Amino acid sequence: MLFYHEKDKKMIFETHAHYNDRKFDEDRDKLLATLPEAGIGRVVNISASWKDLLNTLQLIEKYPYFYGAVGLHPDHIGDLTEERFQMIRDYCRLEKVVAVGEIGLDYHWDVEPRETQKEGFIRQLKLSIEENLPVVIHSRDAVKDTFDIMKGEHAGTTGGIIHCFSASKEIAKEYVKLGYYIGVGGVVTFKNSRVLKEVVESTPLEAIVVETDCPYLAPVPYRGKRNSSLYLPLIIEKIAEIKGCSPEKVEEVTWENACRVYRLPV
Repeated sequence: MLFYHEKDKKMIFETHAHYNDRKFDEDRDKLLATLPEAGIGRVVNISASWKDLLNTLQLIEKYPYFYGAVGLHPDHIGDLTEERFQMIRDYCRLEKVVAVGEIGLDYHWDVEPRETQKEGFIRQLKLSIEENLPVVIHSRDAVKDTFDIMKGEHAGTTGGIIHCFSASKEIAKEYVKLGYYIGVGGVVTFKNSRVLKEVVESTPLEAIVVETDCPYLAPVPYRGKRNSSLYLPLIIEKIAEIKGCSPEKVEEVTWENACRVYRLPV
């Protein structure tokens, strides 16, 4: 398969990856070394657990095109001790840390009590405001509570990305009104992703960023296999198809969007 960017060598911005995951242990360095030549210009590695966070800091030190987001996922919010919270605050001030995340609510697995999730979510949202960093939001089976908290606690502040967006086009529109970007990944290529396709169709391209959430959610035809940023062109091509424009246009605009939300030079 020949991806469109292999002819033009333009740059794609991977806004959400987990290269610290153990699924990359066997070939991490080899794979990451290939990203720039494959057209992946920047990668933001996202923290979930405390261990992920520390590994993310190592990755952004090692690779010049890597940046990091620091924070604790709702499944790991029970690990947010006072000492660790203060350490996260310190890490927010590192030059290559560009966001607080991924933070939010997960009512699908309910690993942590919902009230604990909400408290940790709000506390990290406030941290992002205090440290003037955008947020990367995780929301699974918690559409109303996530939106209500975002609107009440964070709207009009630092902005951010609603990662792996899975709600309706109406909710997407409301998030865009509040100044947030919609994260679109491999799910948009799935046959049963009618709702996400509607979101992409109705959301201005200027409010969309691309992501993989790798090693998870690989796009078709790699669904079920390990995902990586190398598959971002497939996501871009599907967005272009839905929007009725060229992949190059999607690449250009989503690059600018990602640079804007993460406050990096275009």
